[in-house]
Amino acid sequence: MADDFAIEANGLVKSYGSVQVLTGVDIRVARGSIFSLLGPNGAGKTTMVRILSTLVRPDGGTARVAGHDLLTDQRKVRRAISLTGQSVALDQRQTGEENLRMMAQLSGLSGARSRARAKELLEQFDLVEAGTRRVGTYSGGMRRRLDLAAGLVGQPSIVFLDEPTTGLDPRSRRMMWEVISGLTAAGVTIFLTTQYLEEADELADHVALLDGGRVVAEGTPTELKERVAEQRLDVTFVDDAAFRAALGFLGERAVHREESRRTIGIATDGTAAHMRALLDEIDADRTAVTQFEVHSATLDDVFLALTGRAATRAEDQTGKADGDAEAKHEKEISGV
Repeated sequence: MADDFAIEANGLVKSYGSVQVLTGVDIRVARGSIFSLLGPNGAGKTTMVRILSTLVRPDGGTARVAGHDLLTDQRKVRRAISLTGQSVALDQRQTGEENLRMMAQLSGLSGARSRARAKELLEQFDLVEAGTRRVGTYSGGMRRRLDLAAGLVGQPSIVFLDEPTTGLDPRSRRMMWEVISGLTAAGVTIFLTTQYLEEADELADHVALLDGGRVVAEGTPTELKERVAEQRLDVTFVDDAAFRAALGFLGERAVHREESRRTIGIATDGTAAHMRALLDEIDADRTAVTQFEVHSATLDDVFLALTGRAATRAEDQTGKADGDAEAKHEKEISGV
């Protein structure tokens, strides 16, 4: 593995029964960067995180994490990483400080060093005042910050964040974004999965789009958006018949659609000449279009353009496979 990669995976394969969740995934994550893995529900994102964090063994392929072989050096990999998921794993009856001190002692720190490390993390995550309160009284955003702080007790070089802001209100989500950005400034590598495309757009240095168990596109957020369209012209039609006719006429040029609003998004270079030409093309007699607007392309456009209906059909099966695997894992770690 090159020294500038924190994670390098080649040809990772994973199946659950007859359902193939990953079909030969290659990824490379630069050290000290934020890498975001996007994809429809059930695309295999959580399975990918579980494999790279040593919780699930791949059926094939190789990977190195923090310079260590994923299969032969699992103990070294685990020492170098932290995993924070959607569920906050904290003792609700203890205070924030007590939770952090407990995690520090479990990591092998002395009593004095555990207290010092807990204090450092409470300051870093703006939880000093809340540190003496029971976690059961915390808001959702505060719990997520404390959970992330707990994962950093051992000072990992790589942090896996599996949809860390799911369910948070916009203000709490924004605070988490600031925390995550601050970690990379300190040299930590972040591997982020998220269902919020604007989150990846805001945070990620590099994005990979996973669909049907394989990476279908990757690059910086800007590169991916330029691949679909620099600008998007959203056109709203007068009725369902006009909407369906335009959709059939445009074909793959329709990078976005909202049936409830009878709106179609079309890639454009943003110039007046190109937009006039598009409107004349789809509504020559000027009776089908009721309104239009132009805006910059988003990762949502990329997602819709590169996944589409085929990904949605595959989602039911792979999503069930991911879910079954997660349930099985939870039973294993709880001893059920």
